[in-house]
Amino acid sequence: MEKYRSLVVEMPPAGYDETREGVTYPEFRKYTYFSRTAGRDTDMNVLLPAGYDKSRRYPVLYILHGFFDSEDWMAREIVGLPRILSNLQADGEAEEMIVVLPYIYCSRERPAVTGMDLENCLAYDNFINDMVTDVMPFVEENFSVSKDRYSTAMTGFSMGGKESLFISFRHPERFGYIGAACPAPGLVKIEGSPMHPGQLLPSEMVYPAEKPRAVFISSSTQDDVVGPAPDCYRSILTQNGEDFITHVMHTTWHDHTSVKPHLYNFFRMLFR
Repeated sequence: MEKYRSLVVEMPPAGYDETREGVTYPEFRKYTYFSRTAGRDTDMNVLLPAGYDKSRRYPVLYILHGFFDSEDWMAREIVGLPRILSNLQADGEAEEMIVVLPYIYCSRERPAVTGMDLENCLAYDNFINDMVTDVMPFVEENFSVSKDRYSTAMTGFSMGGKESLFISFRHPERFGYIGAACPAPGLVKIEGSPMHPGQLLPSEMVYPAEKPRAVFISSSTQDDVVGPAPDCYRSILTQNGEDFITHVMHTTWHDHTSVKPHLYNFFRMLFR
């Protein structure tokens, strides 16, 4: 993990997300799959590499959105994900990959979040079942992706960052690279709060002997939304003897301004 740690910069260089002449920028396309977990058709956005070749096998990155958002959040122009990734590829700093943006609110009772409470949090937690039962099989069946653990990555923002960590601990055999940008509280019990009983005990935040190649946690000192959660997770991982890479920003907030530097750094680690 040390070779990835040395790549991390607090903020990307100027122009990293700007359109360049001579660089081809692919666009996200919407696809629909049937979620057996939610019992309904569900949308996802997929970014295929420029010059996508079905005869090749590409690594795949899954990016999970935050609370109250959807599969469209990371595909927005203000995030500029295709520009960030394609510019890095043009500079030889990132590999070609397929990027998948799933919808992570997974409830049979309602199609979308209705409030910030335990019931809605549990619907996000339920995405772990959709991910392994429906999302990944759909992607593997319909796109030319490698199924190898070290060709599969996952990250997310806020609630999506928390779920990315949760899924990685429950299914470490599936993911070789794990990220979390400003991860939300609730991975472990929130003391004195009825909001969430915790998905895991601190002792369960461990990976098996065959570790991920990178576990990358970003946060901002200006982020007053998730509070101490990112540092709490870092502390538990340290206590458990788990290696990880930390990234702290001082001029960003709980929005795309923190997500973009996280992605810039994470793209440069993946599948290399």
